[in-house]
Amino acid sequence: MTARPEAAPRVLAILTVRNEGAFLIDWLAWHRHAGFTDFLVFSNDCDDGSDLMLDRLADLGWLAHLRNPGPWKEGPQWAALKSAETHPLRRAADWIMALDIDEFVTIHTGDGTLSALFAALPEATALPLTWRLYGNGGAYGHEDRPVPERFVRAAPAVMGWPWRAAMFKTLFRNDGSYGRLGVHRPRKPDPARLSGQRWFDGSGRELPAAYHSGRLFSPYGQDNYRLAQLNHYALGSMQDYVLKSDRGRANRAASGFDLSYWVERNLTQETDSRLAARFAGCAPLRDRLRADPVLAGLHRRAVGWRQERFAALMADEAWRALLGRLMMAGESRLPDAAEQRLLMDLAAGQQSGRSG
Repeated sequence: MTARPEAAPRVLAILTVRNEGAFLIDWLAWHRHAGFTDFLVFSNDCDDGSDLMLDRLADLGWLAHLRNPGPWKEGPQWAALKSAETHPLRRAADWIMALDIDEFVTIHTGDGTLSALFAALPEATALPLTWRLYGNGGAYGHEDRPVPERFVRAAPAVMGWPWRAAMFKTLFRNDGSYGRLGVHRPRKPDPARLSGQRWFDGSGRELPAAYHSGRLFSPYGQDNYRLAQLNHYALGSMQDYVLKSDRGRANRAASGFDLSYWVERNLTQETDSRLAARFAGCAPLRDRLRADPVLAGLHRRAVGWRQERFAALMADEAWRALLGRLMMAGESRLPDAAEQRLLMDLAAGQQSGRSG
């Protein structure tokens, strides 16, 4: 592991996984390259060996791994975040961000690292990074290559709907201003510290004070990605989406993955290949992990499991029907101008009532 300069901040990523071992090495290599110094990873109910991969990565000094068995009141991700609140890595971190395996932090300023982002916004106490949704682009099967290199068609940089396209995940200073961790933002703000909060969006604009204690969405109808964004590969290939649907949600039991989830996120109107073009920067870290014989064998097992599980699901008519609907759905249509204005008005009315 590369030594961290004494003055550099410790930046913690908190991750929850289930049956996602095929993506672990790429995700970890990129985020270490981007400047995350620590990883706290929770696993639950893994059939593909993800938990064994994480054990090996912990042995190699890459992360801390905790098993997170159920049952849970609000889903495995919320249970993991509750456990993370008292973990030594949380206490030691200068900055914290909760992420999913299909999300990649992408920085467009300086050398593309967190250090460059912090230097661009030195007064920031929180940086809500807006999702940029990446669509399926007609990809059918799983491929053992980096997701950011495979999927480069994305939602437009400026749009007003769907509202989920404006959701963010928050990178925030761990200075005691917030008492609880959340999926999208820190929770339980300390009223005595709120006056010192400075929240900036991914284009470097300071956000109003309402964001200090609530809100999950960046402002609609503007480009929130000029300095940084959160690439969200929520769909992947059709085969991977079927497996994601089989896995279920990480943060709640209800409202599973179905065709409506697919249609709302399968946006491919623009090409954004900036992360794909820079992904080779993490190749030395990726190659080092793949060179470990134990980890390499577990990675192959995870890839093989995806093929076997998909074949098993295709024996069930319900899963075959879902795959057929995905193949027929095509790309999502964006609302026209009038529809977007109406939807933006409706969404703006929801903003104040939502919190993370």
